[in-house]
Amino acid sequence: MDTPDESPATPAAPPAPRSRWEAVQPWLTLACRVGLAAVLVFAAVSKFPPALSVQAVEAYDLFPVEIAMLIGYTLPLFELALAVLLLAGLATRYVGAVSAILMVLFIAGIVSAMARGLNIDCGCFGGGGQVDPGETTYGLSIARDIAFAAMGAFIAARPRSPFALDRAIGLFR
Repeated sequence: MDTPDESPATPAAPPAPRSRWEAVQPWLTLACRVGLAAVLVFAAVSKFPPALSVQAVEAYDLFPVEIAMLIGYTLPLFELALAVLLLAGLATRYVGAVSAILMVLFIAGIVSAMARGLNIDCGCFGGGGQVDPGETTYGLSIARDIAFAAMGAFIAARPRSPFALDRAIGLFR
């Protein structure tokens, strides 16, 4: 006679984590998701009105005016979209990878400005444009973006986390 615990209709409990890492990793990914999403929301909101973002992109002197305007207007919206996806935990692996790539592009832009001797504010969190010599914070901006890129890479490598739509729809269990 089958007991209720042995019934085929009773769903099996998820296997217990085999190691401490397997127990901690999903929570680290969640912390990275929320942290990176918060950074992206703050960065996007600080770029409004879009004229500030356009000014910051133009200061890098990398693109024609029309392209700089396109980037300046769309970048805050792109950052918000990435943040929403990270918070929802939807397409987590891909959004983590795209976020990491975005941070690497930001680092490349900062290194380019530094190498060309430009004295600009990176515009990462609003502002942007010319600053007085010695007021640049290139090293700090690069270090910060490396940390954010590492968070995105970690999310891409280990997307499984609690409170994620990916889990609800079965993408990463």
